Amino acid sequence: MKLLRRFHYNAPVTLTFVLVCLAALGLSSLTNGKSNTYLFMTYRASLTDPLMYVRLFGHAIGHANWSHFMSNMLYILMLGPMLEEKYGSKLILEMMALTAVVTGIVFNIAFPGSALLGASGIVFMFIILASITNAEKGRIPITFILICFFYLGNEFLNAFRNDNISQLAHIVGGACGGFFGLFIAATGGINAEKR
Repeated sequence: MKLLRRFHYNAPVTLTFVLVCLAALGLSSLTNGKSNTYLFMTYRASLTDPLMYVRLFGHAIGHANWSHFMSNMLYILMLGPMLEEKYGSKLILEMMALTAVVTGIVFNIAFPGSALLGASGIVFMFIILASITNAEKGRIPITFILICFFYLGNEFLNAFRNDNISQLAHIVGGACGGFFGLFIAATGGINAEKR
């Protein structure tokens, strides 16, 4: 029992998100991918379909396989705790949800015959947001510019490859991260008491 008390659930939003994604992957395996189709994959559907709205966020929870899951979760586990400590759990959850929904909407408009699955939009939001976390009001860190250039520039170059990877989700997620970081820096940062 003493040993268990040493473990600390240090980043509740990050860790809970990873566990929910793991559960969704398990459910997908048990249902032969049907749960992904109905809940964890966004695609253009009728606006009267209530599950369409669930899938706008749910697509970020579902993953095609273990490899897809691991590639996203490693970044989320690496960056999430730092960002959650800096911005607070509530704000990080709001940023993740907004990024997932915006990514889903843009994808459905741009690719009406395709489906989107995975947390890569949130990963890219985290990457870009992490590069701007130490921004001061009125100043833009050079690291932010370089990360945008290398990460998002590479996604623009790869956008024309047929590789079943949604570079659009990466670009939209990165744009969300840049917007959140610059907005917070421009408004003078986060009030720690509001976290």
